[in-house]
Amino acid sequence: MSIAQNIETITAFLKNTSCHLIAVSKTYPDSSIMEAYNAGQRSFGENKVQELVSKYESLPKDIAWHLIGHLQSNKVKYIAPFISLIHAVDSLKLLKEINKEAGKNQRVIQVLLQIYIAEEDTKFGLSFEEAEELCSSEELKQMTQIKIIGFMGMATNTDNSEQIHFEFRSLKTFFEKCKSAYAFSNLDLRELSMGMSNDYKIALEEGSTMIRVGSSIFGKRN
Repeated sequence: MSIAQNIETITAFLKNTSCHLIAVSKTYPDSSIMEAYNAGQRSFGENKVQELVSKYESLPKDIAWHLIGHLQSNKVKYIAPFISLIHAVDSLKLLKEINKEAGKNQRVIQVLLQIYIAEEDTKFGLSFEEAEELCSSEELKQMTQIKIIGFMGMATNTDNSEQIHFEFRSLKTFFEKCKSAYAFSNLDLRELSMGMSNDYKIALEEGSTMIRVGSSIFGKRN
C-alpha cells in the first residue's frame, strides 16, 4: 500500500478515540514526508536533532515536529525555536536546559517525561519513584518556560502480548495516579505517548493518547 493508504488505515483505526498519530519519519527522505503531508498528516517524529533541524528547514512550516529520541542537553538549543513536543525527557538536568533555551526563544516548550517500563537495558527513562520525585519537586515549580503535559513509555520488544499489556497498563495506572496528585501551572498531565508500529493496537487498548508509527506508514527502513 502507499503511504497515503497506510495513513488512512491507521487513522481509521483511531476513529472514535482521542488518540493522535505521530508519523515517525526518522531516516525517511523529504519526499516520503511530503507524501504523508499531502495525505493530511501534520505531526511528525524524529529522533536525531541534526536530521530534525534539516527537515524543519526544508519542509512546510505548519508541520508539528516531535523529538522522540534521547536528547542530550547540549543539543536543546538547536530545536528550542520550533519544536512542538519533546517526548523523552528523562532528567531534571535536561528539563532545566529546555527551560533555559525556551526562555531565550520566548517560548513555553511542552514536554513528556519518559518513564522506564521495559525489561531492556537499552532503553532510557525515569523510574516511577524518580518521576514522582521530579513532579513534586520545588525546582520544577520554578521552571516557567516548560510545561510537562504527560508521560512517554516504550514497552519491551517482545512477542509476548501479555507483557506488553502489563507494561503499558502499569504506565497508565501511574499516569492516573500522578494526574490526581500533581497539578500546577507547568504540570498538566493529559497525554500518554505509548505504542509504535508493532504494538500500537495494544497501547490504544491500554489508554494511549499518542502513537508513534514509522515503518507501518513509510515501509521498512534501509
